[in-house]
Amino acid sequence: MIFAWLDERRRKRLLQTPFPEEWEHTLSRNMVHFGYLDTDEQQRLRGLIQLFVAEKEWEGCNGLVLTDEMKVTIAGQACLLLLGFFDASGGPLFRGPDLYANVETILVYPSTFVPRRTEDSIFAIPGIEHPMLPLIGEAHRRGPVILTWNAVRRSAKNPNLGHNVVYHEFAHKLDMLDGAADGVPPLRDEGEYERWNRVCQAEYERLRELSDAGREGVLDPYGSTDEGEFFAVVTEAFFDTPIDLLEEHPALYEVLSAFYRQDTAARQRRARSGASAPPEPLH
Repeated sequence: MIFAWLDERRRKRLLQTPFPEEWEHTLSRNMVHFGYLDTDEQQRLRGLIQLFVAEKEWEGCNGLVLTDEMKVTIAGQACLLLLGFFDASGGPLFRGPDLYANVETILVYPSTFVPRRTEDSIFAIPGIEHPMLPLIGEAHRRGPVILTWNAVRRSAKNPNLGHNVVYHEFAHKLDMLDGAADGVPPLRDEGEYERWNRVCQAEYERLRELSDAGREGVLDPYGSTDEGEFFAVVTEAFFDTPIDLLEEHPALYEVLSAFYRQDTAARQRRARSGASAPPEPLH
């Protein structure tokens, strides 16, 4: 109890600190989705970013010197997933995931990295040798989130690409909150679990069939790998290409919207109604 009280006091002090002007410029420059948010949403996200940057351990790898720009760009995207769970004071609106309590450390590489295994991958098949291939991100069940800065920056500036390494890896960490990376994050009640399992299992099988047939839609075929990757891939689509997701997979969109407590398609429609054409991809 005393530790929870101290954490609450510390968070209140952090949120009383003005949001740095340079951080504001970073969000406007690097994170297209920040511009999609209304005034209240932006204010809540600023608070979550302040807490996230302060509470996590950050480490640059392979000679990368971490800057506030990198931390804020990563934090902004990671915290967007949780925007529906917190109010402007940084307090939970209702019982839900804390500020990624299962993430202590974030490792950032300049570009692709080859992982050094300290534990078996949660998605590994026993008895089969898995070669170490270059990655742009990785989430460990009992360890850090690993990201590459070039992929983080590219996806944050170009949501029209439909791939976002931060959303993907932090979706895995949400999935892991209940101890299993099975594509089912902690939900509110039995009814929500029943609907989630019914809808997501059907959509997962549908994606596998499309992938086997060589057909593509709004969902990355990589989501057909297993249920854990499916949840990470649909999270990317829910935030990056929500209108297409709603049109192609309305039932899937609805269960994602209920979980994240956000209507990302409506948000994107509002932004587009008063905005110019989507930005050109960053090369």
